[in-house]
Amino acid sequence: MALYESEHTKFMREWMEKHPEEVLEQQKGRALWWDKPPRPLETMKDDAAAAVPSKAYYYDAN
Repeated sequence: MALYESEHTKFMREWMEKHPEEVLEQQKGRALWWDKPPRPLETMKDDAAAAVPSKAYYYDAN
């Protein structure tokens, strides 16, 4: 543990101790926004085949 702990960190630690049910809500939120299921190999192959190569100089109009 660090030597310094902000007021917000102390508040969140105490609040999470008083409300243990919020751990499940926190996990649901993370799963919704960050944890993505693995994609099928066929989909990944289709995406790779449909990719358009980028130009050497992105801002070139020609």
